[in-house]
Amino acid sequence: MPSPSPVHVRLALHPDHGTAVIATITGNPHYLARAALAIHGFRSTSDTTMVLARIDHDAPHYADKAAQALREDGTSVDVDPALQEEIDTEWTYGNYPMHWLTREEIREVSADAQAIHDAIAAGSLVIHMHAHDGWTNVAVGTYRGGKSIHLHGEDYLRQETMIFDSETEAIADFLRHHPVAARPGPAPPTDIERAAAAVLAVPRADRPAPTTFDPPAEQVSQSVPSYAADPGDHEALLRDFFTKHQEWEKWRPHDETTIASHESLALRVEFLHEALRGDDAWTIAAYESPVGERLWHATATPTTPVEIMRVLLDALSAENAWGPSTDNPVGQADLAYASRPLDDVGWPVKVGPRLIDWTAPNADNRAVGLRFDSSVKQGSLLPAWTVWGGNTADSPHWAIHLSTHAPKALIQDITFELAHGQVHRQPHRAATTAPRPTAGPAVALPPASAPRPAYRR
Repeated sequence: MPSPSPVHVRLALHPDHGTAVIATITGNPHYLARAALAIHGFRSTSDTTMVLARIDHDAPHYADKAAQALREDGTSVDVDPALQEEIDTEWTYGNYPMHWLTREEIREVSADAQAIHDAIAAGSLVIHMHAHDGWTNVAVGTYRGGKSIHLHGEDYLRQETMIFDSETEAIADFLRHHPVAARPGPAPPTDIERAAAAVLAVPRADRPAPTTFDPPAEQVSQSVPSYAADPGDHEALLRDFFTKHQEWEKWRPHDETTIASHESLALRVEFLHEALRGDDAWTIAAYESPVGERLWHATATPTTPVEIMRVLLDALSAENAWGPSTDNPVGQADLAYASRPLDDVGWPVKVGPRLIDWTAPNADNRAVGLRFDSSVKQGSLLPAWTVWGGNTADSPHWAIHLSTHAPKALIQDITFELAHGQVHRQPHRAATTAPRPTAGPAVALPPASAPRPAYRR
């Protein structure tokens, strides 16, 4: 009788979630390896894969702990080089609100927050009400068969603040502190929570199909404009950028930030890993020389669709993005050059005393546009150019802001993507069965048969 093959575990960064770790298990019997991984927070997604996705983005650290435990038990473990680089990176917490804590104490706070998150996700902690106290979300809940608590904070900063003997007492005290803001049930999930849930919600291939009276509707790939796509995985985009553009050097000064520095030392990109909806996830700055004056800068929100951001980042290497500075005001020729792709497809333009707006005809009921503010002066930190999508230009769902003298060719690359870019994704199933996980990040379609117009020649 042949002996079972030795168990081997391979750990790597998850391809669809920048900070998650995927474990692939081969050989038999592998139940002991699965149990060891589960102790360290891994969750099963199939018979041969498990995923570790944490709301504190510290999955590499805990994956390393799991690897050490597996090796001590005699299991063969292989760690992918990219994951090993993340494990070996020494990070500091530049803007951590509890700055007096040590790194290990910060991990303890994050671990407690992770435990609260997992308890809520598993249903063992029921949230009765939530509110916003002016700074962050607060909530009241009860552990099944246990204590009632008040919670303060979100994601990796969530903490238990008060403990009560009864559910009634906890809710009454919560309503006394938040009589107007209190809302039933838990708060809507944060972007970090949604991302972690999405990577763990991959349906298992061996899971039986749900029983329905009607056959499920066929899922057909759905094409949508790039500007109407989901944000996608910005972490994966950053990794792809370094792989594709070898002339950029990676530097991670602290936990929440990665910096890409061009070999000329005159162009710099900063990425904030844990940016929230109101933050800038991307900051770009170009200079005359390594010690010269700044020529232009740009920012982008974490909700910007990944294909729009890909065009912007690629343009930094394709264009002379740190060209000569000028104090001349932006003229009609500059505006026409930057907006030509929009003009060619018939986007209406509205000219006011200060603002010039190009907006999509909105046939798909998704607002998007380009705005130029003629009142912003060279050198100002205020945005002169705004590329935006969703809602309105003043309160958009996503936005890219650029200073007055950002390269017009770079802006034209973005407007071409607005006018012609398409991505495809799987639509949600009809509601004949239980709700299914949302589709993953949008994937770029192959190039259209029609070539891009040669605007620049």
